[in-house]
Amino acid sequence: MTDANLDLLAINTIRTLSIDAVQAAKSGHPGTPMALAPLVYTMWNRVMQFDPQDPIWPNRDRFVLSNGHASMLLWSVLHLTRTQAVDADYERLGQPSVTLDDIRRFRQIDSKAPGHPEYHLVSGVETTSGPLGQGVATSVGMAIAQKWLANRYNRPDFNVFDYRIYAVCGDGCMMEGISSEAASIAGHLALDNLCWIYDNNHITIEGHTDITFTEDIAARFMGYGWNVLRVGDANDIDRIEHALGVFQKTTGRPTFLILDSHIGYGSPHKQDTAEAHGEPLGDDEVKLTKRAYGWPEDAKFLVPDGVYERFAAGIGARGAEARRAWTALFAAYKAKHPDLATEIELMQRRELPAGWDRNLPVFPADPKGMAGRDASGQVLNVLAQNIPWLLGGSADLGSSNKTTLKYPGAGSFEPGSYGGKNFHFGIREHSMAAIVNGMSLSKLRSFGATFFIFSDYARPAIRLSALMELPTLFVFTHDAMGDGEDGPTHQPVEHLASMRAIPGLCTIRPGDANEVVEAYRYIMQLRHEPTVLVLSRQPLPTLDRSRYAPASGVSRGAYVFADAPGGKPEVILIATGSELSLAAEAHEKLIAEGIRSRVVSMPSWDIFDHQPEAYRDQVLPPDVTARVAIEQASTFGWERYVGTSGRVIGMKTFGASAPLKELQKRFGFEPDRVVAITKELLGKS
Repeated sequence: MTDANLDLLAINTIRTLSIDAVQAAKSGHPGTPMALAPLVYTMWNRVMQFDPQDPIWPNRDRFVLSNGHASMLLWSVLHLTRTQAVDADYERLGQPSVTLDDIRRFRQIDSKAPGHPEYHLVSGVETTSGPLGQGVATSVGMAIAQKWLANRYNRPDFNVFDYRIYAVCGDGCMMEGISSEAASIAGHLALDNLCWIYDNNHITIEGHTDITFTEDIAARFMGYGWNVLRVGDANDIDRIEHALGVFQKTTGRPTFLILDSHIGYGSPHKQDTAEAHGEPLGDDEVKLTKRAYGWPEDAKFLVPDGVYERFAAGIGARGAEARRAWTALFAAYKAKHPDLATEIELMQRRELPAGWDRNLPVFPADPKGMAGRDASGQVLNVLAQNIPWLLGGSADLGSSNKTTLKYPGAGSFEPGSYGGKNFHFGIREHSMAAIVNGMSLSKLRSFGATFFIFSDYARPAIRLSALMELPTLFVFTHDAMGDGEDGPTHQPVEHLASMRAIPGLCTIRPGDANEVVEAYRYIMQLRHEPTVLVLSRQPLPTLDRSRYAPASGVSRGAYVFADAPGGKPEVILIATGSELSLAAEAHEKLIAEGIRSRVVSMPSWDIFDHQPEAYRDQVLPPDVTARVAIEQASTFGWERYVGTSGRVIGMKTFGASAPLKELQKRFGFEPDRVVAITKELLGKS
């Protein structure tokens, strides 16, 4: 069989596996895998540097399927390349990542071929692409990471990091605003290691894209500063390979490759409709399509002789040689640059360097105190010097979020200057969060920052960080009504509840500067959980830890901050953030009046809920049902801690535009009100 025939056989295997899987599942999108099979075959078997035997090799090229509904493309190629599975501890398991049986059970429970690419479930998946546009935005973070890694670690004769990032996307990705944000910053940063391949097939769920999408996409990307290429026939693998070669030679600009495709064979109208609506072709259409491919009409999940071997001779051999050469290069690099090599090894395992928490500040008691954001800035500047690969930035608010790294040599990451650790994301909160995810997927410890109110714009990517179990960090300042005069549009009310609702996301709202320190100490040791750190704009008293419990209790989510004489409270005040000092004031008044109160600082529901029951009962004794929660946010969810007989001093409306002290008075965040409600609860008013 000729090479051309073997190429076509392999391409049609990808197509028919996709058709059969969707048909068996009675669910899915068959058209795009059929149309893009030649592209994916060319990328994987002719172009990409990827070793199926070691899918987490650090210098591999990255493949992102942003139009993730076409996941059968990925499952087919992972199976046909015999990509191996790796566990959460980065150990190879000696078994395939995706088996043919997984494909037979496409979209079924426990199959390694789910409906969309899932990073933490299937080896060989570089990111959970999820909603359209997220994949391409995340790929920008991967490209940024490669540039930073190359700048820090490459040395003459040692190109330890020189990989490329390829992202496949469609019309839906191009319509989503996040792709515009991400493309804009990628063009600005001149990320010439990044290539987006746009499947220009003109189909969305409601029909032809002309009903909503008529812009000049090529001109748009030229305006972003990208190199724009076009391949007019999605079946021409030689032209596709040539275009990808042009990308590899392009410097100073990312590449946008427009691939003109038409979905499938058989009945084009039927396949367009099936693709758009995510449904199988139907038995008759499957037979017509297979007949057009010269395929046995009744064969299901057929992998003909020679197909596995074709991939083994292509990406298998090329990838194995590339990894072997890199492994030898890294061994020589380690002998010459042992300290840098150790950093790389630690980073790849998501471990921390020795002494990572040295010199962290301890803040003395101070009634005037400091803002949570200011304490955070000081801690970040220490940690970033101790952990070379801790880096990040803000969505145009670095000076306000206090996330700017100011120590000598920190620098800014800018076009042609890729060694800086300060990132300027611009006013692009949504893509910032996805970019931070891409950096984390590349094993950097990355953070992004903005005002807490704008977490609404970042939330989809934050959710995906939790779904992927990434140790990303989102620093949100201006956490409550501290914005004062800016008014309700800038005063987050429902946002804490929203973040706490995301499974696997750790949300922490520290109560003073030392709780901020301990929050960071906890966060940096996480390997598989993202964190939202919620900080005040206004100064908070730095509480006297010789009088109250140490702030190290943050590591347990909640702790007894101040207690009744003898440790037997009749009422428990629970507070977070700026309301901790308020609870402390109310506690002192109650104690003075002979009411035995306990103050519990609860910076993180998530951490506390994961503590043993015995500890939780020690902090919140079940027999003490008189409880008052205090938080400048929605009361939603607090019933789990105060019970049906407790009270919540919180927000049931939006805020208002006024100085902070007036807002606190208007909405009842004052010690005397806490005391009054406590007495009422105890029947002592």
